[in-house]
Amino acid sequence: MTIRLKILFSFLMISALGLGYADIYFPVEGFNFERLHIFLFNLCTGGTILLYYTEQQSAVSGRVKLFFLLSLVYAFSAFLKWYSLTLGVSVVLCALVEKIRINKFSIVPYQFFLPRVPVSEKFHQASLWCLSIGIAMASVVIINNEYAHWVYMEKLTLNTFFLGYSFPLSLITLSLVFDMLKKIEGPQSKAIMELCFWIITLGVIVFFIFILFEKFLPQIFVTAALFTAVIMVFMLYYTFADSMQQKKFLTSGIGFLIVTAVTGIAYICFQMQDGYDPLKTKWLLHIHVFASLYGWNLCGLAVICRFDDFPIRLHSATVILVHWLTALVLAPMGIFQGWFAIVAIFGYAFITLTLFFSGNGNINYDQ
Repeated sequence: MTIRLKILFSFLMISALGLGYADIYFPVEGFNFERLHIFLFNLCTGGTILLYYTEQQSAVSGRVKLFFLLSLVYAFSAFLKWYSLTLGVSVVLCALVEKIRINKFSIVPYQFFLPRVPVSEKFHQASLWCLSIGIAMASVVIINNEYAHWVYMEKLTLNTFFLGYSFPLSLITLSLVFDMLKKIEGPQSKAIMELCFWIITLGVIVFFIFILFEKFLPQIFVTAALFTAVIMVFMLYYTFADSMQQKKFLTSGIGFLIVTAVTGIAYICFQMQDGYDPLKTKWLLHIHVFASLYGWNLCGLAVICRFDDFPIRLHSATVILVHWLTALVLAPMGIFQGWFAIVAIFGYAFITLTLFFSGNGNINYDQ
């Protein structure tokens, strides 16, 4: 990846975190900066990196460049509530993602059902499919909520669906994880890998449906299943993946994913209690969000962006420690105290710039 691309993506990712605090400390009536926070990280940066990684070309193709530019138009038009423009751009974005997916795989994702296809490729295709479906579903919600008013549901909001743009990044990160497990030969281990794929991909979809219908008890069961699948992934990865620098970052990422699952279960349990007060569990929700977005997903994007550069010249343990401190302590505390937000942004900038711009070579810098 070129220096210009690294500068661009790191700038957008750091800006995204800053915008996550804008509604709290610099509110503007009628505007939701949370949307820009989500879009700049998940759609503009994450979506573009996903497509760039899929094409495996040294230079960024015209399709990927167009996706990036239109994703910015999508982000700012949705932020400004220019929904007719958002809908128009959505059609082109979906077409671009599907074009790249079909070129890489096929029109019908029959590979999901073939045992001989590596699980890493299944997760990869699922991430692309999820991105295009997510854009399409968000468009349907815009049409329903702003124009047609076919259905009313309290959770059927744009912000709920916009959060779904983080799921493709989770899937492509899992693709990286399982790519390092291709050497596994045992039928039992391969069966566990297949099971993890179906539990995670279908589980998140079912979980999302239960969120829309506000069914808390089924959410607990689905989240417990997802948590179990993540633990199985961690055990397989820790046991069988080759020891290398990438493994440390992705293992740390799986740790963030486990935190995301645990805090998600705890948050649902609080919602089920009588007299539930969202303000009292605000801290838990933000730990959940930051662990997922700026913990787990960042690990995957960083490994993709430096895929051909490892080993890179940094001390992994130090960077991972600062990452955990920033994502699980400083960033959530920034919601309540402004100076924590400033420190979190600087900490996150340190992590991002270190991962993106540290030199590379054949030396093991962790020894």
